[in-house]
Amino acid sequence: MKNFLIILIIIFCVILVRAQNENNRTNSSSTSILQSAPISVTIGGDFIITGTYPAMINERVDAFVTRMFNDAREKATGNLTDPLVLGKISDKIKEYSFRNVILKRSSGETIHLDLLKFRLTGDFKNNPYLKNDDVIIFNDVNMEQDFFTVSGAVNKPDKFPFTDGDKLSDAIELAQGISKAYENVKNVTIYRLSYNGEDRNKIIVDINSDYVLQRGDRIIVNADETQRKEFNVTIVGEVKQPGIIPITRDNTTLREAIQDVGGFTESADLRRARLVRGKNLSFILDQEFGLSIEKQSVFFKDYPNTLAFDFEKAKMLRATTMTEKDTAFFTIDEMLRQLLNESSFSFDSVLNEKSAIANLKLRDGDYIIIPQKLNTVYIYGQVVNPGDVNFVSGEDCSYYLKLAGGLGALANKDEIAVIKGATREWIMVKNHSVQIEPGDFIYVPKDPNVSTDYTIGRIGWYISLFASAATILLLVLQFKNG
Repeated sequence: MKNFLIILIIIFCVILVRAQNENNRTNSSSTSILQSAPISVTIGGDFIITGTYPAMINERVDAFVTRMFNDAREKATGNLTDPLVLGKISDKIKEYSFRNVILKRSSGETIHLDLLKFRLTGDFKNNPYLKNDDVIIFNDVNMEQDFFTVSGAVNKPDKFPFTDGDKLSDAIELAQGISKAYENVKNVTIYRLSYNGEDRNKIIVDINSDYVLQRGDRIIVNADETQRKEFNVTIVGEVKQPGIIPITRDNTTLREAIQDVGGFTESADLRRARLVRGKNLSFILDQEFGLSIEKQSVFFKDYPNTLAFDFEKAKMLRATTMTEKDTAFFTIDEMLRQLLNESSFSFDSVLNEKSAIANLKLRDGDYIIIPQKLNTVYIYGQVVNPGDVNFVSGEDCSYYLKLAGGLGALANKDEIAVIKGATREWIMVKNHSVQIEPGDFIYVPKDPNVSTDYTIGRIGWYISLFASAATILLLVLQFKNG
């Protein structure tokens, strides 16, 4: 009998649990249906679209507004192909203010929302759930007048729509707070123009105050400019760990930088090493080390500005008295000065801490190029077999020309030059006894082949010039005798 009662109790409990589960499913289904039931929400004021639209009862204001905004923008720009028109429409769409949005309930309640602040802070006070017959009103904002700006030591300096009642704390919040890169931020400076725009007030306010803002305020969060920045030099070539080396603003020495990359390799040619100041063109790395554009991306950031080069050249030539020919040569030298701006010293004593070169202070963007030692001499121009030949100590220019197969038929023997590898100095072989060193170049120019027509033309030009001079002289003599 006792066992029978226990079985009845178990059966009763099972029936009770099933009934409860069924009731929960019914309630959940009812709740789900209720939550997905459509409601009507009206958008008014200055917005991309206005009118009454369906929304969900579990939809918040920002989600509904975003959905309607994106749908309207897609319809407005979806079929456009003209980039100019598309750009104008996109700029216009961006002008809508998501601050001071008014939500009116059918009960008569009015709520002021700041959807921009919600998106920045996640405060759902500015993003409530919608109810049936809600009305969302967007206020018209003239960003030429209804604005304030925030700059200085903040995370997002910008220009923001002004809303009546805005305080300094609101401005700091919209600018996403004080940047942690700055220290000892204690106050702000607010610049405020008079109504006629002719007077300016400068107001200094504690950073933690709730100072009330006005339209047109320009807020600067004061802090000493941080110098905790990305100062780098690039060292490439014959060092043990080539690459980008972080440096201080103006205290890292050349010796310290070389030590940071592990020092020189055994094949480093310190005579031809160069410190190139500032940003540079890719051809330096390309020609010195054969680095492709893709590989160069880690070595430098900025290309020289062509307009800036032209402006600098114009300033240099403004007061010159040079001829056209001199100007052409000067332009080449000036281009090299601006692009290379390189050192003219040897790196032999870089690791000697007492030397002036070792203690040279590096600048952000410097390049240090350490080429490989060359045991060759390069011969080119009017020779039979131009190219590299092995260096042999003590041999003169004629020895290397012989190795290159001798002079070509059109070679200008009187203008053969040795170009020194370390300095790029040109030394004319005809006038000097030149000591050849590893890495030097020997250049054999071409003897100009002047055609008969060219010679006759030049003779005719001189005859014409003489005849003109004679005519002028004759006229002068006649004038005197007359």
